Amino acid sequence: MLSPEKQLEIIKRGAVEIILEEELLKKLREDRPLRIKAGFDPTAPDLHLGHTVLIEKMRQFQELGHEIIFLIGDFTGMIGDPSGKSETRPPLTKEQVLENAKTYKEQIFKILDPEKTRVEFNSRWMSEMKAEDLIRLASHYTVARMLEREDFKQRWQKQSPISIHEFIYPLIQGYDSVVLKADVELGGTDQRFNLIVGRELQKEYGQAPQCIVLMPLLEGLDGVKKMSKSLGNYIGITEPPLQMYGKIMSITDELMLRYYELLSHISNEELEALKRGIKDGSIHPKKAKEDLAMEIVARYWGNDEAEKAREEFNRIFKERQLPDEIPEVLYSFDGEDVWLPQILKSTGICKSTGEAMRLIKQGGITVDSERVTDTQYRLSPGEHIIKIGKRRFYKIKPA
Repeated sequence: MLSPEKQLEIIKRGAVEIILEEELLKKLREDRPLRIKAGFDPTAPDLHLGHTVLIEKMRQFQELGHEIIFLIGDFTGMIGDPSGKSETRPPLTKEQVLENAKTYKEQIFKILDPEKTRVEFNSRWMSEMKAEDLIRLASHYTVARMLEREDFKQRWQKQSPISIHEFIYPLIQGYDSVVLKADVELGGTDQRFNLIVGRELQKEYGQAPQCIVLMPLLEGLDGVKKMSKSLGNYIGITEPPLQMYGKIMSITDELMLRYYELLSHISNEELEALKRGIKDGSIHPKKAKEDLAMEIVARYWGNDEAEKAREEFNRIFKERQLPDEIPEVLYSFDGEDVWLPQILKSTGICKSTGEAMRLIKQGGITVDSERVTDTQYRLSPGEHIIKIGKRRFYKIKPA
């Protein structure tokens, strides 16, 4: 096992804050595996790279010899985490939670060692909790302390509703740390308050308080807003290899280094050498980006699929060739030219004619290798290759 100081150096990579760093170093010096907890509410069935920032930090702890507890908040998922929300988040049904949790378990083991990972569901202890137990738990925290949390404070000032169950959520998340006797809890910066509640509850229950490692919320493809499916700036870990590879190749050089720091498995020394090489010009950013894309695609799809994705990407975008496989879409022209946005909407290629028109105005649509700039463009009957953006191809065929 590495020295406590060297372990701390690895743990600090990419972290926004450690509460408290000196306490964590002291725990690392105890020369025993620490219990590292991270909780995930299964609110969506598929993970994107933003979700994996915490899992990658868990992997680092795991490789350092510590005990990893992957906590699936199936009970809290049915409450709905209000963190960072300006309004109450609707809860999920038990069926939704369990189905999403199943998918989570399948996906996390592409990063973590399944034989060394302890998977827990907080319904195991919360479902057995009686009303008096919950009231006793609630007695350990005050309303004034709850209103210190920024989103609660803002809603209180705006006189927006705050449901009592939303106060219960951080208490239960904190109680999870008590039950699991966590030494360290990992979370995003938006979870800071909840993780501190866990630390305080452990003191109340006579335990040594957990240390907290706060990780940033990964920026999406736009490099500005956090990665989110709703914003469309995400890279899903179940996306096809070519799509995943292409999205990574589309990010800025600055964002690439951010992804390297938070997602890559290269060592700290290799990361610093990469940064120096890009700065002094000895490493081309595009080569570094290709290496990153290869590493991430190989992680989720294997080396062979990653190599295929690279070859296909180079063929399409460097040699301007069409991909080997293009989805075919049938459309009934009825012998007449048809308004292109209508075809894109009807076939499901675009969500609406408005979206199609925006793409045309932005120069994001080509028909048979010719860029379309006229929003009134009409497509003649027959087969056509339509390209949307840089990566999406469709073959329109008469029905």
